[in-house]
Amino acid sequence: MRVWRGLWRAVSSGDGAARGGRPRRRAWETSLSPLERVRRLLPPEEAAAVGRCAAAPQVPPEEKEKEEEEEGEAAAAAPQVSLEAAAAARLGPFRAGELALAELRRKHNATLKLLCRLAAGSVLASPRGFLPHCDIIGQLPGQMLRTSAGAPLLLRRPSLEEYVLLMPRGPTIAYPKDMSAILTMTDIHPGDTVLETGSGSGAMSLFLSRAVGPKGRVISYEIRDDHHNLAKKNYRHWRAAWEIGHMEEWPDNVDFILKDISTAAADMKSVTVDAIVLDMLNPQSALPVVHPSLKQGGVCAVYLANITQVIDLLDRIRTCKLPFLCERIIEVTYRNWLVLPAKIKNCKSSQMVETQENIEEPPQKEYEEIHIQDQAVLKESEYKDSLSDDAETNCSMPYVARPSYWQDGHSGETLEKCFFYLKWLVVFCFQK
Repeated sequence: MRVWRGLWRAVSSGDGAARGGRPRRRAWETSLSPLERVRRLLPPEEAAAVGRCAAAPQVPPEEKEKEEEEEGEAAAAAPQVSLEAAAAARLGPFRAGELALAELRRKHNATLKLLCRLAAGSVLASPRGFLPHCDIIGQLPGQMLRTSAGAPLLLRRPSLEEYVLLMPRGPTIAYPKDMSAILTMTDIHPGDTVLETGSGSGAMSLFLSRAVGPKGRVISYEIRDDHHNLAKKNYRHWRAAWEIGHMEEWPDNVDFILKDISTAAADMKSVTVDAIVLDMLNPQSALPVVHPSLKQGGVCAVYLANITQVIDLLDRIRTCKLPFLCERIIEVTYRNWLVLPAKIKNCKSSQMVETQENIEEPPQKEYEEIHIQDQAVLKESEYKDSLSDDAETNCSMPYVARPSYWQDGHSGETLEKCFFYLKWLVVFCFQK
């Protein structure tokens, strides 16, 4: 062992450098600065330019502080919208023309969600009575209103996720859980330009529109006329409702184009995009057309229904020698859970258990404790309503947690039953 250590020290010392080799760096040595790392990766001419920039005279601290103070005074003098005014606009009452979401509790802990556009002479119809829109207009979101049959309805403004799940659709949409994964892995920033193929019902277009912001741009291609019109309609309705309910404009940054992407090679020559999202049956036909417009190092996300399509896509990329590197193939899973108080067979709450916090109990016999528990069960069975506030403070109920019967997934519905398919997401990196 000592011999080997001696040889290792001899090799790792100056011998390698003496023979013209590069000395080995040790873990405890000081690492290179970021500027030095950049200089070693650049050609000699550019590295020298970087060195001259680093050696340029710096601004004195006094002048730098003075500039910062001037910038702060200019920012303070600029007109700004107060947080209270923005919150008041967002939390204002319902207005005619905006969207309202009504939640109705049903049996087996199920919730029915109804989406409607408020109008003065319209009525919200539900399985348990109706509610005129004039009773909703002027009310604040988050309130409980009663239908004509006395059923309580929770009224609030819908989120973008709820809107895309309840809006009119022709083709099956990409579910919000999948769209969140796409936005995360493509790393889309405000101001980016994104290409989307397959507008569908407009769900992905709405999420991309919010991600790129007012200064960004989304180019959405669709081959079918009915899908193209439906996507434009859903996008327009959301923008109009957002402007009424939030007192601000949703960015108009989506260009819907009715054309086959495989025949749009001439149009794509003048476009440079930061990311590509493909949601179509045959993405193999679109990749040769769209890859020249993708920036080097950009990300292309392909949304597919089953793993056989993933295999066909990878085989086409290999045979056509497309400049794409497959980074990740994932399946996005999402599991809903139900956490509810335990019930016995007569649909009443299970036996209560007294909390041991801040309670000093005198020592009792075992049969007396059992007798007290029996009295608590009998007393609970005499009432059908929930416990009082005092009882809930000192007592707790056992809970049961289990996965929900209905899980979110990509579905194709028929008249008889619903078949579930796995949605696969393939992420490529473009390398020239």
